[in-house]
Amino acid sequence: MEFPVHIPFVELLGFELLRWENDEAEIRFDARSEHQNSFSVVHGGALMTLLDVAMAHAARSGHPELGAVTIEMKTSFMQAARGPLLAKARVLHRSATMAFVEARVLDAEGALCCHASGTFKCIRRLPVGAKASQALNGAAPVQTD
Repeated sequence: MEFPVHIPFVELLGFELLRWENDEAEIRFDARSEHQNSFSVVHGGALMTLLDVAMAHAARSGHPELGAVTIEMKTSFMQAARGPLLAKARVLHRSATMAFVEARVLDAEGALCCHASGTFKCIRRLPVGAKASQALNGAAPVQTD
């Protein structure tokens, strides 16, 4: 499944969107050697990015016209993460403009590697590409689709 928006950093990491519906999201991450820390396990920053992206997609599920901006995020690391990883995220509560979400990362054996909770502000998508450049340079406001 394709990610609904172009996110260069996510593409660089190689995340694969598996599911995105009903206030939930699942993302697979086949970590490579360049994603490891000095202990030869997946770097915590890569894991936090995986959790953040999974939670943002859960927050946006059913609302693809919206963006989800991370307001705050708490992460707990339970054990070292190796091999193919699966992030599972779900919305716990939603208001008119906010989504409260949790996510976990499991290794290939299903062991819990890390957990996060986060608060996301749901906003209309911002202009991107040429539209963003025009808006930043003082051009007339740009209406996005």
